[in-house]
Amino acid sequence: MLLNKERQFIKDYGLKLLEKELTKGTGGNLSIFNREKNLMAISPSAISYKEIDINDVVIMNLEGEKVEGKQKPSTEYQLHKIIYKNRKDINAVIHTHPTYSTTIACLNEEIPPIHYLIAYSGYKVPCAQYATFGSKKLAKNVSKALGHKYNAALMANHGLITAGINIKKALTITEMVEYCAELYYRTKNTGDPKILSNKQIKKVMNKFEDY
Repeated sequence: MLLNKERQFIKDYGLKLLEKELTKGTGGNLSIFNREKNLMAISPSAISYKEIDINDVVIMNLEGEKVEGKQKPSTEYQLHKIIYKNRKDINAVIHTHPTYSTTIACLNEEIPPIHYLIAYSGYKVPCAQYATFGSKKLAKNVSKALGHKYNAALMANHGLITAGINIKKALTITEMVEYCAELYYRTKNTGDPKILSNKQIKKVMNKFEDY
């Protein structure tokens, strides 16, 4: 069986998404890319994270072809593979529907640097234009929003996508972005939030490199 380690991580981190209330039911999806073998392990479609077995995890190549697995891959596999193609620094992708990030996404707004932890994403969290879930258009919109400098993006009227060098980092980014989204939502409802400058965020990024 291919990518046993990655399969287990997909199962384990899928459960973490539920435990941390970052998504619900079968919502969202996650994947890990093995660059040495040029293969992607991705969560199956329409199976609860509580029920996923490592045999359910689907193995695909970046041409979108299923290499191993009986289940259907996540409907968002296009989204995952385009990120791996365009970003050589990314080996794991997590897509979720957390409450506050999705709230901001439904406003079609980005998350500005409301807090220094936004640096986990970059200078902000951009918002990708809306397109139907599972479509190539959505994949292109998200890839454009991430570019080569952001590790997270909101998906308009949909949810959140994060990308990291490994699955642990991708989950951390998801948590930090959702925290910043909640702060932004709460401060906007309280008053006029004060936004950090790019210079201030750049200092944080530099400190993170040695953290």
